[in-house]
Amino acid sequence: MNLDSFTPIEKEILELLKSVMDPEVAVNVVDLGLIYEINYQEERKLIHVLMTLSTRGCPLGDTIMRNIEVVIEEKYPGMDIDVELTWEPEWSPDMITEDGRKAIDQ
Repeated sequence: MNLDSFTPIEKEILELLKSVMDPEVAVNVVDLGLIYEINYQEERKLIHVLMTLSTRGCPLGDTIMRNIEVVIEEKYPGMDIDVELTWEPEWSPDMITEDGRKAIDQ
């Protein structure tokens, strides 16, 4: 993920998403590398999040996606929240941030 291409609001949303945990590994979705893109469209009143899951059979995928919606809705009421799931590129452990690795090792 290239943070240089994010607007300040998109970076703020990314920080919000650090409060959404994957309960199976107790690491947030950002540091796990599950968030691929955030697109804030003020004129359309839309926030689009493109993300993946660590496995296609993730039993908590729906819960994680709903938690992302809830966290964003709390900060940005009145916006439509679109959380899109993709499998391309496929997630790999290489996508975990340094902070994520530290959390896993604790």
